[in-house]
Amino acid sequence: MRCLCTLVFCVFLASFPVEQIQAARILALMSFNGKSHYTMIQTLLKALASRGHDITMVGHYPLKTPVANYTDISLRGSLPSEIEQISVREVSDLGYFKVLYMFWQYQVEMCSKVYESPNLQKLIASDIQFDLIITHLFGADCFLGFSHLFKAPVISIVTSVSLPWGADRIGNVDHPAYIPNYFLPFSDRMSFWQRLVNTVFIEAAKLGHYILTELITEELTRKHLGPDVPSLSEIKRNTSLVLVNSHFSLNTPRPTVPAFVEVGGLHIQSNGNLSTYLEEYIKGAKHGVIYFCLGSIIQSDTFPSDKLQAFINAFSRLPQRFLWKMTNITGLPENIKTSEWFPQMEILRHPNTRVFITHGGQFGTQEAVFFGVPMVGIPMAFDQYLNIENCVKKGVAVQLDYESITEENILRSLKTILHDPSYKRNAERLSHLFRDRPHSPLHTAIYWTEYVIKHHGAPQMRSAAVQLSWYQYLLLDVILFLLLITIVISFMFYYALKTMIKQINLLRTRVIDKLKTNS
Repeated sequence: MRCLCTLVFCVFLASFPVEQIQAARILALMSFNGKSHYTMIQTLLKALASRGHDITMVGHYPLKTPVANYTDISLRGSLPSEIEQISVREVSDLGYFKVLYMFWQYQVEMCSKVYESPNLQKLIASDIQFDLIITHLFGADCFLGFSHLFKAPVISIVTSVSLPWGADRIGNVDHPAYIPNYFLPFSDRMSFWQRLVNTVFIEAAKLGHYILTELITEELTRKHLGPDVPSLSEIKRNTSLVLVNSHFSLNTPRPTVPAFVEVGGLHIQSNGNLSTYLEEYIKGAKHGVIYFCLGSIIQSDTFPSDKLQAFINAFSRLPQRFLWKMTNITGLPENIKTSEWFPQMEILRHPNTRVFITHGGQFGTQEAVFFGVPMVGIPMAFDQYLNIENCVKKGVAVQLDYESITEENILRSLKTILHDPSYKRNAERLSHLFRDRPHSPLHTAIYWTEYVIKHHGAPQMRSAAVQLSWYQYLLLDVILFLLLITIVISFMFYYALKTMIKQINLLRTRVIDKLKTNS
């Protein structure tokens, strides 16, 4: 069955009305070891490989099933596996700025360790040439310097919504008045105080990223790739394309330059097949199934005992069946089934799935929207608050704050969705909007990737804004010049008027004196 699905997928890709170009050698590099982030990038790379391109992927998760034209250079073992072992308490205790600081700190440590990987060192020392470099735009730009090393254009992939430090490299608009940033749970209609916080946070994040990651990563890059590597700021300004895992129907609509392309949902490639056991379990649920998953990083069994018991008690009081991605728990009610892994997209696609309980990660949120499943969101960190806020605003989700997790609040959240048909209607409507595009996200990503290859970096797509300094971009020099001109003209007018009045008064005095003399 898997071979048949692979064959169908390849035939499907081959049918894309995308102009074939000469096969290119593409190097993709991903330093971050969060498994879910690989889903999007590997989907694109496998599609490019099926079109004849020679793919080399540097990362922590090699493909389990080999693919033609696709070579993995494994970084496994260069980093500890704690990124997949995070407890609920660890995540929930993090504040916004603490999250950012720890995120940057980890990214810098990660860059240092992956560069020491023997497999990566062999690639650096090799004389192989590449036509395109693909990097992961997430934390530190560990691998941007490979664009200089191999003299190849670079495409960056954002596996979330756009990050505060991701827009400047292509001159894209990131206006804080109506574009909430990745780390804050604001909508695109902000109050004065929200706009103030959003503005300060965006600029602080950009400055922090530059000081705490870019400058340090720049030193690491020159240490391993050579002292002649330009500054990362200079390399970033030559980015040909940024593929972003967002879509205006779900995320905030924003103006974009040609080099900013939304491909939200690119990773969604469900074949709809479930195991016999799961198919029977879901189909046999008279009142439907509720699926509970906190993603690939946060472990559900690490909930504090009181909150974990609250979920169990609440679920036992409902007639629905539950599929819960969790291990190490025994003695559960009969209507709850657990496993360390479930085929998430296939479960969400099933018509008998009623609700998705999620932490609000970008991939899971998109999958629920794609298949029209309402959500109960329990955001804990990063973009999860923003994602759930978007879904709540669109009437497809209910938010359950971590600190508010009790048996009654869990029941209230689930019953709100189960008993109010508007959530399902809104989810189906949003699903239609999310799917309704001239081309699929994968097709779009393939087209623009090959466009960059075909046009040798496609410099025509770059906005001139990337060459402007910050004060030029904000027109501060123009505003200052106009202000000076206005001040000069105002002073000239003032002194001219003052002189005129003085002359009039002098003439008036003379006339009066003359009249007095004559009288």
